[in-house]
Amino acid sequence: MPLSSLPAVTIAKPSAEPHRPQRADRPHAILTSVALILLAMLPTGFEAAGQSFYLDLAARILIFALAASALNIILGYGGMVCFGHAAFLGLGAYSVGILFVHHSDGTSLFGLPGTLSGLISFPLAMVVAGTIALLIGAVSLRTRGVQFIMITLAFAQMLFFLMISLGRYGGQDGIALWERSSLPLGFDLHDEATFYYLCLGVLLAFLVFKHRLLRARFGRVIRGAKDNDERLQALGFATYRYRLAAFVLSGAVTGLAGALLANATYFVGPSYLDWHRSGDLIVMVVLGGMGTLIGPSLGAAALLLMETFLPELLDSVYEGSGDYWKAVLGPLLLLTVLFARRGLAGLVMGRGR
Repeated sequence: MPLSSLPAVTIAKPSAEPHRPQRADRPHAILTSVALILLAMLPTGFEAAGQSFYLDLAARILIFALAASALNIILGYGGMVCFGHAAFLGLGAYSVGILFVHHSDGTSLFGLPGTLSGLISFPLAMVVAGTIALLIGAVSLRTRGVQFIMITLAFAQMLFFLMISLGRYGGQDGIALWERSSLPLGFDLHDEATFYYLCLGVLLAFLVFKHRLLRARFGRVIRGAKDNDERLQALGFATYRYRLAAFVLSGAVTGLAGALLANATYFVGPSYLDWHRSGDLIVMVVLGGMGTLIGPSLGAAALLLMETFLPELLDSVYEGSGDYWKAVLGPLLLLTVLFARRGLAGLVMGRGR
């Protein structure tokens, strides 16, 4: 057969480069840059306005943003509703408080002296909280759903009553601190601006680490186990180990937030381990946006700002109504769940994010 009689075949020329998404991330990058600049300028702005109290409030927002972001790893990405996460917050705070008590009276703990050094107390808070998270997670992660919620709540309440029974460390009254932890290189944590920048730096470092982690294989397995755990196990992934590692990481970072909280409030008490505090952390995650990077930080800011200013605003409208400010929070949370599934982060960054 002559070649001229064969049908012509047209081969599509491959494109010079793969399809690239439009530059839709540029507005988000600009928004992020502006937010970082504003956060960096807050101490200067509050000092110029003579409102130092708000700098303390900003530091507490950053601390709870860190704790809520840690909870979001297992709640938003892993689908593990932990109703006892405040236990790790309290354990981190008590790690600082107990070392402070032994430093103050010159006694030792297990043969070791107390200390105010943050290079010791901060890592110790993470180790203690992470170890307890390992023990709790090893048991509770063998269950799902309501059983998981109740087991984590039961463990947290056990630790809560344990701290109440420790009269050596204040019992129900807690521990009053009159000094903050110390850091080398001239970092004076008694200076509110320095302490604020420490909290901001820790939060930003964790968000960068969390972003990289969740884009890696570890994060994809965690999210996949949330959607279909059985399929991932059939593919050969030990999902229990991944979920346990996420639980321990979340507990350890929450312990670090507890250590910072003890320094921020100059106080450590059993209320830090109470289930109400766990509920507050869950509200922060849900309000800000589960499974989003900045959502828990926005939720922490929204909840603490409402807790601070909403009672005063309601009292100005009708005297005595400020005690019922959570009656406003309830409908707001309900509307968020119904109409803003991505929470405040979805409203700020867009639905596609």
